[in-house]
Amino acid sequence: MSASQTPPAPAVPGDDEPTLLVKIFGKDRPGITAGLFDTLAAYSVDVVDIEQVVTRGRITLCALVTAPSPSQGSTGSTEGDLRATVHGWAESLNLQAEIISGRGDNRPRGTGRSHVTVLGHPLTAESAAAITAAITSTGGNIDRIFRLAKYPVTAVEFAVSGAETEALRTVLAPEAAQLGVDIAVVAAGLQRRAQRLVVMDVDSTLIQDEVIELFAAHAGCEAEVAEVTTAAMRGELDFEQSLHARVELLGGLDASVVEAVRKEVRLTPGARTLVRTLKRLGYQVGVVSGGFTQVTDALKEELGLDFASANTLEIVDGKLTGRVTGDIVDRAGKARLLRDFAQQAGVPLAQTVAIGDGANDLDMLNAAGLGVAFNAKPVVREAAHTAVNVPFLDTVLYLLGITRDEVEAADTHVG
Repeated sequence: MSASQTPPAPAVPGDDEPTLLVKIFGKDRPGITAGLFDTLAAYSVDVVDIEQVVTRGRITLCALVTAPSPSQGSTGSTEGDLRATVHGWAESLNLQAEIISGRGDNRPRGTGRSHVTVLGHPLTAESAAAITAAITSTGGNIDRIFRLAKYPVTAVEFAVSGAETEALRTVLAPEAAQLGVDIAVVAAGLQRRAQRLVVMDVDSTLIQDEVIELFAAHAGCEAEVAEVTTAAMRGELDFEQSLHARVELLGGLDASVVEAVRKEVRLTPGARTLVRTLKRLGYQVGVVSGGFTQVTDALKEELGLDFASANTLEIVDGKLTGRVTGDIVDRAGKARLLRDFAQQAGVPLAQTVAIGDGANDLDMLNAAGLGVAFNAKPVVREAAHTAVNVPFLDTVLYLLGITRDEVEAADTHVG
């Protein structure tokens, strides 16, 4: 074929053209898919669609093909010949075959397409029944179901068409709360794969601790600080006022306490996996914290983060003064920093993901394209786009359509 010639367009059957749906069931083994299409090739049919799934060693293989025309085929020329040949091939392998006549391609999928990701620990049949019924109640159709992970949680993704994303969220959010599962609903399309910036809160999100409480333990005022922290996270106190009140209690501590606190910080289970996987996929990752740069800077270096911003404890003559310096990173500040990081990364705000647990994360979660409440306070769970209530931070990967197999494969191939 010369460079100026255009290859013929693939044949797409019209609505009235005869097609055959060939379904194969049985014990999986290598070569089944190749064997089916080698059998069909003798009839010169065109492949319109293929789907295959293997569950606990049992294969279900579906091929939608054009019906053979009378002039085609070297071993036979009719649909009956094709049926007999496929059934004979299947029986020789102890497989079952079903062939259904019809016309045209699959019916067009409805407008409004979404990915519904369900995280269960465990995922019960009762939960699956309620979720699928709720999807149906919106007018949505489940086009495909795919398991993303089997541990540390069961993660399943439903491809849904025929219902708007916001309508699905509205209906599924109360179901998630009642069933004790986590459900995320995101719009389908390229944008999902293009989310290239993830920004996290630090205390009780990236790490298991509240850093100011670690400092307070060294100052002997842990109980007083914890009480103020809890009230602030519930949204009962102004964050800036509570920050100044708590930091004041740290005045006089020797600066050597900073290194001690850094060593006491415990990463949340799955935190390293989350960051490592995102970085390997080309995402940029940052943290914003109402805590302190004395800790977040160390985390940035340890994990290879792209961005980090927090408050800074003032240190004079080797002692904590009980004050912070610079602009306060509060609720509004976190949202502002998310926008700043997105601009620096060259990422539209709609393609950002924010993760947090407290009331001071709400503006950031609402500003992001996808806001994830991680083991969050009730007020945060109710306001965020979605919530994750299992103690594994890397489960956020499943909300982005990344499977556990892909995570493990990436780990295997990188030294």
